[in-house]
Amino acid sequence: MSPDSISHPGGPEPDELVPSRYALRIGEIDVLVVSDGVLPLPTAMLAHNIDPAVRAAWLKDMFLPPDAFDWALNVVVVRSGDQTILVDAGLGSDPDLHLPRAGQLIKRLEAAGIDLGSVTDVVLTHMHMDHVGGLLVDGVKERLRPDLRIHVSAAEVKFWEAPDFSHVSMPPGFPDALRSAAKHFVQEYRSQLRTFEEEHEVAPGVVVRRTGGHTPGHSVVRVASGGEGLTFAGDLVFAVGFEHPEWYNGFEHDPEEAARIRIRLLRELAATGDQLVATHLPFPSIGRVAVAGDAFRWVPAFWDY
Repeated sequence: MSPDSISHPGGPEPDELVPSRYALRIGEIDVLVVSDGVLPLPTAMLAHNIDPAVRAAWLKDMFLPPDAFDWALNVVVVRSGDQTILVDAGLGSDPDLHLPRAGQLIKRLEAAGIDLGSVTDVVLTHMHMDHVGGLLVDGVKERLRPDLRIHVSAAEVKFWEAPDFSHVSMPPGFPDALRSAAKHFVQEYRSQLRTFEEEHEVAPGVVVRRTGGHTPGHSVVRVASGGEGLTFAGDLVFAVGFEHPEWYNGFEHDPEEAARIRIRLLRELAATGDQLVATHLPFPSIGRVAVAGDAFRWVPAFWDY
């Protein structure tokens, strides 16, 4: 897996008008961002602690629809040394929520020439269904290595034993679907889970670190090599989070803590100049963070053809 071999092999699938994968290199480490599709959600999910008129004004300024828009679903594949690491696993099959444009990861990994059997490690930023569901698709487990290691924070596994949804603001059906997916995932993969407390080096230059906030065990993954760095932030940062990091996202189980951690992470990225990828930023979601007064500014990377 290298940028030269997988950026443009044969172009997109016949039924796809745009590329669904983007490759880059961080020092000696190969990174591939893969789109799992899009998730249409109500725009109220962007912020439930503000005046709806303020939220509507932001959407209008961004030329986004007022009622619902498509949230990107991004997954990352990292190759460091002899390890191939899948960071998050997408939505998987439709969990009775009628989301036909999501759950594309497995076929898109195949289109990129990535054999599921070559994956040595999976890192989960957290256990929401759009991050674990790809491993629950029928037939996937049988194609994975029997010695596959799945890295997730111990606090995340503990949380889903009795999850607290009292501070979220989700559409009907989502809490039950999230509970069911997390329970099913642990049942299927318990023997392969490798839990960590605060920080763990998955491979040379690939470190997962628990942040909490979005969920108690939410984690980010930093890739570092040759003086370069890239952070996959999972669900800590959303498109609105640069200008308004204090807005509460509907999927955050502890929105106050999530806002504090988001601001801390954005300050850190602005200081280091690391590249940023996040699950729900528009594909390929690669860019950097700049300080803009009391908030931040997203600086998208120029595509490298």
